[in-house]
Amino acid sequence: MGDDAATKPSNGFVRTMRKVYHPIGFKKGYNAMLCFIFAGALFGFTLARLQYLSIDGNFRAGTAPGEWFWLGKGFRKVGITLHLATILPAALLVILQFIPIIRYKALLFHRLNGYVVVLLLLLSNVGALMVARRSFGGGFELQTGIGLLAIMTTGGALMAYINIKRLQIEEHRAWMLRTWFYAGSIITLRIIMIISTLIVSQLGGFYRAVPCEEISFIYEDSSRPGLRDDFPQCFTPNGTTNGWVAVEAKFAGDASNPVQIGTSLHTTFGAAAWLALFLHAIGVEIYLRLTPKEGERLRKISYQRQLEAGFKHPGSAGLTADRLGDADAWEPPQTREEKIVN
Repeated sequence: MGDDAATKPSNGFVRTMRKVYHPIGFKKGYNAMLCFIFAGALFGFTLARLQYLSIDGNFRAGTAPGEWFWLGKGFRKVGITLHLATILPAALLVILQFIPIIRYKALLFHRLNGYVVVLLLLLSNVGALMVARRSFGGGFELQTGIGLLAIMTTGGALMAYINIKRLQIEEHRAWMLRTWFYAGSIITLRIIMIISTLIVSQLGGFYRAVPCEEISFIYEDSSRPGLRDDFPQCFTPNGTTNGWVAVEAKFAGDASNPVQIGTSLHTTFGAAAWLALFLHAIGVEIYLRLTPKEGERLRKISYQRQLEAGFKHPGSAGLTADRLGDADAWEPPQTREEKIVN
């Protein structure tokens, strides 16, 4: 798709929308629409989670049953506090990085804000890894999923940083988009988890081992009576396996036991994390493949700036496919035109 700024508006709606997105720097309608959808989702999700900065208040009240038993003490409380105190501000600030008018009119702010966002993201990954062992049940599939997400976002941020230091703007754009699409999978994760939880509850037969200490905490925390009646094995000699009992995952229907509700959420969270990350990783690559003109436009700008800065291999001074792989060597526009004439 070309630049729609030079084309005549076909109807009143298009004219009206251009009056909205042109002043903030967007030249193409589909770019403005996609930014509104994805940045809007991130903005809304983050605003809804700002209340969780009250760790002992709103966050504790909003955790899944049994979650606070593990996260409310020791270094894991430090971890969840670090994670929320860094990722929430980062998610708000990064939206500004994708507003074109800010890059055009306030480049210094864009650069400084970028450093702050990357630093906050890296610190949030540290916090996430600190709680991975016990967050939402701490299953091995969840631990590996959180670890992979931390690796992908850290690696993506590093690639973006290296490329911008080499003035490889189109690669910087691509890696920053990848990084935050990966991070944004936490939103899709929640949707998948809710759907999966309802399915698991309907199918039945899904169990998770839960320690009696956690079960007792859930009952006390919710002021629910009947612990001995619901889980007599916790009070029976040799009634458990090292203090752990099997609890069926049930979220809806006639099951209102908070232990079963927590079990259903813990059972599906890890799988939802993997599926969400997969969808976002594929989605951002599709977007990048569908916007080659934007990448080429930025590469021409990279070429000019690298040439002025005295870099070797202008146009490919960063981490590009033609330098690191077997892609055809990129050539500046004038060189291509000369070859066509000859």
